[in-house]
Amino acid sequence: MGESTGRRPADRGPAEGRRALMEDVAALAGVSAMTVSRVLNSPEKVRASTRARVLAAVRALDYRPNVAARVLVTGRSGVLGVVSFDTTLYGPASTVYGIERAAREHDYVISIVSLSALTRRSIGEAVDRLRGQAVDGIIIVAPHVSAAEGLRGLPPELPIVVVGAAEELPFPLAAVDQHVGAVRATRHLLDMGHETVWHLSGPADWVDADGRVAGWRAALAAGRCREPASLVGDWSAQSGYDLGRMIARDPSVTAVFAANDAMALGLLRALREAGRRIPQDVSVVGFDNVPESPYFSPPLTTVRQNFGEIGRHAFSLLMDRIGRPAADGAPGRRLVGPELIVRESTAAVRA
Repeated sequence: MGESTGRRPADRGPAEGRRALMEDVAALAGVSAMTVSRVLNSPEKVRASTRARVLAAVRALDYRPNVAARVLVTGRSGVLGVVSFDTTLYGPASTVYGIERAAREHDYVISIVSLSALTRRSIGEAVDRLRGQAVDGIIIVAPHVSAAEGLRGLPPELPIVVVGAAEELPFPLAAVDQHVGAVRATRHLLDMGHETVWHLSGPADWVDADGRVAGWRAALAAGRCREPASLVGDWSAQSGYDLGRMIARDPSVTAVFAANDAMALGLLRALREAGRRIPQDVSVVGFDNVPESPYFSPPLTTVRQNFGEIGRHAFSLLMDRIGRPAADGAPGRRLVGPELIVRESTAAVRA
């Protein structure tokens, strides 16, 4: 089958200081260089025992395939580009991690470009930089409404997938259904007997914030409930605290939906300082299900976003785009439904 050279595996690798070559891996594994290439590029075509021996040699020698050579042989580099907003916020950061994990599961690596602003110019420059690295395709995480202008300026034939964009674009899209998540959060509070639900929203120009406001309003309208004024924050616990102080002493406020868990945390403190008990006096729901939310006081009812599933959908859509770059028809669109996690920060209205 051309897998074995018939020679005994070498006892040592390349000379000290020299980067390992494919021939070194072949010598250590006792196979041909062609077999090493097959293992790295088409592993399903190689026997499991031979594949294991080659991969062990790759690890032992810390072999790094030459990207340029791989492109010449297979037409693909095995590298995907990710353009993301430069932020430590839980949602966007978890989205990038979900994409990276999905790529790693399929033996791809990612090259990340983080931008301070998602403008037409910055997105175009980031895409050009990644194309210069011979990436197979690009995933763009676009949490801002204004990013749509920059995305519209990209050639639609490029293998690009967008995560979380605000509007229809000529690229496949993967996103959490923020509207559905907000409806579930608001409906949960209304079903517990609250006459209405206040909302601490995220900042303007954020796709997620807009979707959650729309879902909150839709749930109130469906229940024929009064719509209080939306209070706009900036995703931080400080803004949740400041907004919470504005409504904490109002006895008519019995239920609040915060646009993320950090704002909910600040709200909980403001309510306690005002002498309002949670959930006996005020029920609170957050959004995101950050790892700390079960340890809030009380444990926070919140909406969980499945970032792992978003990563898998984005990767799958990109593989389809790479495999069929000139495919006709509308680009794919995959929405992931969020899950309401009920804990101890919500309760039925007291008689």
